[in-house]
Amino acid sequence: MAIDLHTHTLASDGTTTPAENAALASQAGLSGFALTDHDTLTGWDEAAEHCARLGLVFVPGVELSTEDAGASVHVLGHWVDRDDAALRAECDRLYAERFRRGEQIVGLLAGLGVGVDPARVAAIAGTAPVGRPHIAQALVEAGHVETIDEAFGRYLADGGPAHVAKHAVSPEDGVRLIRGAGGVAVLAHPGLRHLDLPQTPSLVDRLCAVGLAGVEAEHAGHGPDAVAYWRQVAVERDLLVTGSSDFHGTRKETKMGASTTPVVVVEALRERADAAVAAGGSQPW
Repeated sequence: MAIDLHTHTLASDGTTTPAENAALASQAGLSGFALTDHDTLTGWDEAAEHCARLGLVFVPGVELSTEDAGASVHVLGHWVDRDDAALRAECDRLYAERFRRGEQIVGLLAGLGVGVDPARVAAIAGTAPVGRPHIAQALVEAGHVETIDEAFGRYLADGGPAHVAKHAVSPEDGVRLIRGAGGVAVLAHPGLRHLDLPQTPSLVDRLCAVGLAGVEAEHAGHGPDAVAYWRQVAVERDLLVTGSSDFHGTRKETKMGASTTPVVVVEALRERADAAVAAGGSQPW
């Protein structure tokens, strides 16, 4: 009785379709999964259709890009209204921003002597906006690094020699956008490279003040210490603890269902989303 609350598809930086995600969730014995592509609200109908056929719960969502003091902060929004004007406008703006940023990163890499073919980067991205994982894959293919993780560690991570900041909204505004669209906001993978543990409780407190509902403590990329730390951060602030694989298909080794959220917690999240609607947000999808 568990749901994977964070998965990606070809619409952003994954390598699978929504239908394939549904099939993989079923094969993994899950009760359902959430589709949370970066800064886009596409793919929900296909995912919902296949979940219905397979007897799975489908949770529509988005992973919204925000920035705080030059560092990337990702916020998951579940059950948002995909017709909400403010959220759609920000997703559309971020879509265009990714192309600009991708061109700049490729230019910086060329200056560092590790050039990649822009056409190949575009081909890897396909119909999705160019993101750092696509550029990382191009770096691997060009022989400059051996793995995508090495590409991030050496060049693409926040503060790295080829990092280009997004012109993204603040994390607080990201939470406000999600709540305004009738959704529930969860801080994504806080124990990964983009957040420094000693600084983060203050950020979480700021997000709690504008309606944060949960923390993705049980992320597949968190070690035991990070899981324990973020569970404690959540408990101290009456935030729900969620878990997920952050599935990206073949772009990452993590499998669907590698970490999950109990159905009872998903139901509690949905109750908080309904409360956002009662407070004046859009009707959830």
